[in-house]
Amino acid sequence: MAVSPGKVHQVFLNFRGEQLRYNFLSHVTDALERHGIKFFIDKYEQRGKDLRHLLVRIEESSIALAIFSSRYPESRWCMDELVMMKKLVDQGKLRVIPIFYKVTAEDVKKPTRDSEFGRNFWRLAELVSTTSSSRDQIKHWLEALECICDKMGLSSEESSESDFVYKIVKEVKTVKEAIDLEEAEKSFWEKIVKRKVRNFQLPTT
Repeated sequence: MAVSPGKVHQVFLNFRGEQLRYNFLSHVTDALERHGIKFFIDKYEQRGKDLRHLLVRIEESSIALAIFSSRYPESRWCMDELVMMKKLVDQGKLRVIPIFYKVTAEDVKKPTRDSEFGRNFWRLAELVSTTSSSRDQIKHWLEALECICDKMGLSSEESSESDFVYKIVKEVKTVKEAIDLEEAEKSFWEKIVKRKVRNFQLPTT
């Protein structure tokens, strides 16, 4: 149940397309569709639009999957999306589930040249670190990696790919149910307050 631009998405998928789009990610999106979960991936974006337009799609989502893989930090867009995701998490507007696909949470949270993920990260950092604003952006990337990796996530270690996909869908459904419950409770109390305001009468003098 992929959704077209203009509609609200339940799940935004943040991933390294060249590495995952036609293998692992296709299994994830097939499973989401089977369970009736709306999601957004960049192939549904209109061609020719600035990729920064994708940041709007993150704001339209209630859940995001940050799918970390060894080549994830090759992409500046992946990293910039992650920064936006952290910003929305800090504002309480987004739930992010980190997915560690054939990488460890430790390698992602604190990237070093000892891992393929870390080497790819610092290679990108060197490419963009020509100005002070770019160096600030690298700092934001590192902060976003640490923040998102501190969330409860899922790792592909010791799981078959099919089992891992099942765990991801199950976690998305659990988070979605929690969000739905919170929204229902919020709506309930808003109705109570409005009813009390409506019934309130100022004392006559």
